[in-house]
Amino acid sequence: MRRHGLLLLALLAAGCASRPFVPPDPPETAVQSEQRRTQASRPTYNLAGYPAAVREGYIDGCESAKHTEFARKDGKRMGEDKQYAMGWNDGYSICGAKR
Repeated sequence: MRRHGLLLLALLAAGCASRPFVPPDPPETAVQSEQRRTQASRPTYNLAGYPAAVREGYIDGCESAKHTEFARKDGKRMGEDKQYAMGWNDGYSICGAKR
């Protein structure tokens, strides 16, 4: 019985170690998103060989991790575009680790 309690405690503690929730932002037009990304700082990694969706997601995720005025999480796109979601998660993780 004691083992079950310890196992449950370990599972609860592991659940608390997840990434903080970043709420999605309201929709923006393609022109607005392009303007925002051109004003954001350039990625320190060369993303030239990646699709545009990955590059856009990386910039949005990186700016979100740095808590800049250009931070953005497009919730609709996160659910529909796997490349954008991968880029956002990579940008958030990499830029968040540098802080």
